[in-house]
Amino acid sequence: MERTLVLVRHGQSEWNEANLFTGWRDVALTSLGIKEAQRAGRALKSHGFHFDLAFTSALRRAKDTCKLILDELGQDDITVVEDVALNERHYGDLCGLNKAEAAERWGEDQVHTWRRSFEATPPGGESLRTTAERVIPFVEERILPEVVSGKSVLVAAHGNSLRSLIMDLEGMSPEQIEELTLATAVPRIYRLNEDGSIAKRYDLKDEE
Repeated sequence: MERTLVLVRHGQSEWNEANLFTGWRDVALTSLGIKEAQRAGRALKSHGFHFDLAFTSALRRAKDTCKLILDELGQDDITVVEDVALNERHYGDLCGLNKAEAAERWGEDQVHTWRRSFEATPPGGESLRTTAERVIPFVEERILPEVVSGKSVLVAAHGNSLRSLIMDLEGMSPEQIEELTLATAVPRIYRLNEDGSIAKRYDLKDEE
């Protein structure tokens, strides 16, 4: 398990279920989201994963996902670093609206552009570019050095903060990252070489 990085998007949240833009709103996991996180923990345990350190955001849905995974692994005593740098993208004026309400107010094409474009910024919010500008320095300064030193590290965060991390780690273009979607609570595994390059990458599908 040396030089292993595991990324997990949080389980389904209450606002995921309601199809609402969430951003930095601090909402809870649904009962399904709790089960998804627990399944992820059991899948990691069945494959022999053991973590030295974990990172998560300052938002409840990611922190709870991290805790549920570590509980399943019997590793609730390891250091967990919480930081706002790993928070979800801030959706500004879209927060709390469902997709239909947002489309009615600003137009379906505009809302789609805000959701998927690397550069477009919703009113009062962040673009994926500005999200990456806070995520990537934290990853390069705090997370990757731990992995390259030989540790096994868990990161439980959000769709867009993890997409920013993946973009940097895999050297993806803005066009490529716009097409990437991460499923809830499906661990994405990276094995790194001593120089920080990727030796292997795969998703750990739920096998139960």
